[in-house]
Amino acid sequence: MDRPQTLSRELQAIDTIVAKHKGRHGELLGILEETQLLNEHKFLSEEALTYVSLKTGVPLSKLYNVVTFYSFFNLVPQGEHTITVCRGTACHTKGSRTLLNDVGLILGCSKELQNGESFFTTPDQRFSISTVACFGQCALAPVVAIDEVIYSNMTTAKLQKQLGKISKKGKRP
Repeated sequence: MDRPQTLSRELQAIDTIVAKHKGRHGELLGILEETQLLNEHKFLSEEALTYVSLKTGVPLSKLYNVVTFYSFFNLVPQGEHTITVCRGTACHTKGSRTLLNDVGLILGCSKELQNGESFFTTPDQRFSISTVACFGQCALAPVVAIDEVIYSNMTTAKLQKQLGKISKKGKRP
């Protein structure tokens, strides 16, 4: 499917989303959340944000303020699977930095970690790896979330096992 057709369908869908949320409490967040889910890589493209600005009358600068404030909005394409490593104090002292480095090695992305990236997506777009300041699960440190499921007392061996399960299953349904 070519990009102009896809974009046109996305803009039509945004029209529907804006109409659905018009006048509701928290309408902007609802519009942005649903718009982000319109594409398979779950991110807000520049075109989509510009169109939301046009349709809602909210300045583009304010939209960028909102999407950069809330961590659940993405401005770059996301991988099919997400891995989030907690970097809070308890997790850090229990080895979360090692886990972050190990996930990079397991997925062949250690170069990104060496460059200090706190978010990256593998070249095949299967995995997005990010960090979070704290999951609030300090007693269970170190903590890693894989596809929004939290795993406690994580080790490299457990991490490899979980990633192996994902690889065997292939793509998410």
